[in-house]
Amino acid sequence: MAKDVKHIAGEMKDALAGAVRGVGDIAGAVVDTVSGVMVRTLKGTRLVGSELISLTVEAVTGAVHGVAEVGTEVETAAKSIMVGALRGTREVGQVTLETVSSSAEALVKTTSEVGGSLAGAAKGAVEGAIVAARDAGMSVEDAASAAASGALKAAGQIGSAAVQQVRNVLTGTISGVKVVVKEPFRKEREA
Repeated sequence: MAKDVKHIAGEMKDALAGAVRGVGDIAGAVVDTVSGVMVRTLKGTRLVGSELISLTVEAVTGAVHGVAEVGTEVETAAKSIMVGALRGTREVGQVTLETVSSSAEALVKTTSEVGGSLAGAAKGAVEGAIVAARDAGMSVEDAASAAASGALKAAGQIGSAAVQQVRNVLTGTISGVKVVVKEPFRKEREA
């Protein structure tokens, strides 16, 4: 399994770099490529639970690196990356709130690694979760909350300025859905 998980990040990066170059509809190319690579990788496997989540996280990581490699702003592609990852997961397994949260966390964390806008990535993660939830028949409010929590968790790993940026962009309504941020952590304040 570990080999397959590491393999998908590289495959995703290469596939996205090729798919996005010179394409007019970047959003559509990202959704189709991410979900397509996931379906091809997972067809015939019986991954569930944490293994499926790990593969989804690696796919998101590879997708972020792929769009960054071709010069596309990650925040522009964040929603499409989320939709593609969750759609691909749904086609071969089951999308859970943990999958949504972990995917959003990976999206924000990897965006930080490539120097993109954390706020833009967080908002895109929530927007993508909402679209994917509607497609999957999940509660859009729960999916938005899970994505926001994952984004905030990643921001917490990056630093307090990142937490503030992400929290500010996720306050209120996104894509017509009231986002309720459930903070997955609380750092102890130093005296």
